[in-house]
Amino acid sequence: MANKKQPVDFEALLSTVDAAFPMVQILDKDGKVVNKDIMPDLSDDKLVELMEKMVWSRILHERSMALARQGRLGFYAPTAGQEASQMASYFAFEKEDELFPGYRDVPQLIQHGLPVYKAFLWSRGHAVGSQYPENLHAMPPQIIIGAQIVQATGAGIGLKKRGKPNVAFTYTGDGGSSQGDFYEGINFAGAYKAPVVFFIQNNGYAISTPRHKQTAATTLAQKAVAAGIPGIQVDGMDPLAVYAVTKQAREWAIAGNGPVLIETVTSRFGPHSTSGDDPTRYRDQESFDYWEQRDPLIRFRNFLTEKGLWSEEKEQALIEKTQEEIKASAKEADQVPKQKVSDFLKNMYEEPTQVIKEQIATFEAKENK
Repeated sequence: MANKKQPVDFEALLSTVDAAFPMVQILDKDGKVVNKDIMPDLSDDKLVELMEKMVWSRILHERSMALARQGRLGFYAPTAGQEASQMASYFAFEKEDELFPGYRDVPQLIQHGLPVYKAFLWSRGHAVGSQYPENLHAMPPQIIIGAQIVQATGAGIGLKKRGKPNVAFTYTGDGGSSQGDFYEGINFAGAYKAPVVFFIQNNGYAISTPRHKQTAATTLAQKAVAAGIPGIQVDGMDPLAVYAVTKQAREWAIAGNGPVLIETVTSRFGPHSTSGDDPTRYRDQESFDYWEQRDPLIRFRNFLTEKGLWSEEKEQALIEKTQEEIKASAKEADQVPKQKVSDFLKNMYEEPTQVIKEQIATFEAKENK
């Protein structure tokens, strides 16, 4: 008997999905234009401004690492290597857009309007670090993995109901895309056509768990399919590609079409955090070498230098200026009064219970001795 034809070709289904998510790239690793047809319409001044933000972010990272080693910061998640993913995506948004960052997204939060000294206080767990100016459209960095996806969806629905010409945007890592909150958030946003732009910053590792052990999906962008929303994979080390895709995603969402999911393929050059992680235990030198050759700063520096828009002198002046600003911000954070146990108790309830009132009085008596 001849082989009966099977009703489904499962391998063809998988290959069809995989083929639908090619990586978007404009600049190759050497800073050469490989896709001029989608080059974003940025003036020379805007190109320089974007590079300045990326250099600023790298210096912020370096100084934050130094402060952490000195014991002047608490939790810190390194950002070196992700400057294009973070700064170039942020560059496409407006100040009135609502930002829901993860704990690695402090650079975007500062660019959105959070004073640097408050970012340092947040790292220390100080309540002042989460007291935001009224005109800052953002929430504090989310520590619970993936929870910001649900929050951003709610904010997006709120913006839609109020008829605001803005979006909510949020970031998580590849590990965050494996969380239940991630799926619930993008599904709900898709069902209600919420104006939200979701980012998965795929740096290859969920702390120490490699990307390939988290999911059988060839890309993380294709997770959008189940929610009925567009998903795009972009070279997260290419600032022009990241900006171009993000700008288009924002325009799509503003127009009432619903959310977009963007996977930026990037790398963190250091540990997951300063809390004891050692990346050399789960990454080999070849991995570090591969990604360092794709450093977004080198790539964009080459591009701008060839256009006559950047120089070593310009970059050095910016580095020195940024270092002084960060030094001043660290000093400002140091001058904020340290928290007391009575402060924690006062912050617990809007109206303290009788038991809390008694505890406040007890600790204030000890603190005032």
